[in-house]
Amino acid sequence: MAIPLPNRELFIDGEWKAPLLNKRIPIINPSTQQIIGDIPAATKEDVDLAVAAAKSALSRNKGADWSSASGSVRARYLRAIAAKITEKKTELGKLEALDCGKPLDEALWDLDDVAGCFDYYADLAEKLDEKQKTPVSVPMETFRSYVLKEPIGVVGLITPWNYPLLMATWKVAPALAAGCAAILKPSELASVTCLELAEICREVGLPRGVLNILTGLGPEAGAPLASHPDVDKIAFTGSSATGSKIMTAAAQLIKPVSLELGGKSPIVVFEDVDLDKAAEWTLFGCFWTNGQICSATSRLIVHESIASEFLNRLVKWAKNIKISDPFEEGCRLGPVVSEGQYEKILKFISNAKSEGATILTGGSRPEHLKKGFFIEPTIITDVTTSMQIWREEVFGPVLCVKTFSTEEEAIDLANDTIYGLGSAVISNDLERCDRLTKAFKAGITWINCSQPCFTQAPWGGNKRSGFGRELGEWGLDNYLSVKQVTQYISDEAWGWYKNPT
Repeated sequence: MAIPLPNRELFIDGEWKAPLLNKRIPIINPSTQQIIGDIPAATKEDVDLAVAAAKSALSRNKGADWSSASGSVRARYLRAIAAKITEKKTELGKLEALDCGKPLDEALWDLDDVAGCFDYYADLAEKLDEKQKTPVSVPMETFRSYVLKEPIGVVGLITPWNYPLLMATWKVAPALAAGCAAILKPSELASVTCLELAEICREVGLPRGVLNILTGLGPEAGAPLASHPDVDKIAFTGSSATGSKIMTAAAQLIKPVSLELGGKSPIVVFEDVDLDKAAEWTLFGCFWTNGQICSATSRLIVHESIASEFLNRLVKWAKNIKISDPFEEGCRLGPVVSEGQYEKILKFISNAKSEGATILTGGSRPEHLKKGFFIEPTIITDVTTSMQIWREEVFGPVLCVKTFSTEEEAIDLANDTIYGLGSAVISNDLERCDRLTKAFKAGITWINCSQPCFTQAPWGGNKRSGFGRELGEWGLDNYLSVKQVTQYISDEAWGWYKNPT
């Protein structure tokens, strides 16, 4: 589909600026493999400029800088951004579908969540004014204590390509609501809508330097941002390998980080379920967003008594999922984001076959699509717990399957992973669901569903899926520093020192 791509530069200190080294990165349409434009490629020199702009936004005349502005003032800008996103929803959705291969209707759903997230954090910004001084009860009447929540300062936000603008918003909205100034570094594989966020900020008059947006490669832009001495915190969503590098860089400066990393989430299906409902949630939980979801419930653990019938249903339904250009009506599965991801996913499938697993359906390019990074929805059985396909995150439309006979076995299989982001249980026995919810070692559990996410609820994982929580009030706390203030209020001298005169 011919959609004109805006020609953008880096967004620094409220202005469009060409990268100092004049580097560019091609934009490749994953549906056609054609170059359709380019984005600027920031380097360390540009990072330095953006960090300086963010520092300046927090150090202007007292009372006029972003951190000192009231929450109600910040809220007005956040709501203006939300309104602009809603106004430009169709345009932004098309750009995102073109850029990352997401089905158009899914991209449009995401844009509703983007606008809602900015509105939600506008509300929380206003509530910060009401909680400016939170009293603390102390045991001595001669003292009064209270807590201030203050913006951390300059924050670096590094975000992925599977939900380009939404994942950026999960960090940008609370950071700005808290009074921080931010440098956003989106993935080079899908940055177009993040650059359009810069244009929206310019249109609503967001004070210069409050949000700076740098596109570029991880080693050239992300790494110098993570290790910059004037960046007070890094928030990252992406792979566990990159998260480890960011932790290492931040550790050198004792800099706080929050990490939302990979996953290998289980979905446990018991024998008492409605098979049609369970099948839909199983397919949705793994194949939505072209299978490129950090929380994808990509390990199906199904009771042995229904396994054959359930898998037959999954295979039949998977074969009927429409795989096409994201702009075709009814598209449910578009291309994966890049050639690198395409080759990586096919390698996972090939390795599973060589290790003795069975490909029930899928596993290759659809016959009717000769170009583009398309992979059929793939279901793999005869999997052992030592296989790569069971242990490692594929980040593509691949579901691996094991059976169980007892509840205890199901729990052991579910927790048999180095990750701990999502988990799901499908059963009509709600007491059983409650037991599994408590037994799962994960930050999120879904009961009789998979993948719903709400701005008001915390999002994040355990183990190698990272730490810290985004969304809800927890997301705002990511960007606030807690300060204790204690005041001596007695008219009497303290009495530790006796004046000899």
